[in-house]
Amino acid sequence: MISATLRTFGIRLAVAALLSSHPGGAFAAETKVTIDNFTFTPAELKVKVGDTVTWSNHDDIPHTIVSAGKFRSKALDTDDSFSFTFTAAGDYKYFCSLHPHMTGTIKVE
Repeated sequence: MISATLRTFGIRLAVAALLSSHPGGAFAAETKVTIDNFTFTPAELKVKVGDTVTWSNHDDIPHTIVSAGKFRSKALDTDDSFSFTFTAAGDYKYFCSLHPHMTGTIKVE
């Protein structure tokens, strides 16, 4: 039978391993950007390394999400979505290749 002290130590060790598996000791977040009326909302977003951003198209026409050399979605029809996980810090400017006046920025810390 495992003693209570050994069991407690094992639980603490497992929790420490989980917390250290993500930079900063926190869990990755999932953040949403809405595409509606030819705009990305929010147009600027701050996230942490390891976070995932999901863009969802609520317009009745297709849109894309393109960050040159970083990521590119397929054309998203109404209610389609695209997700990207940011693995490096920096500023990621993006736009819709079908409507280049639509722009946004993800700042990854």
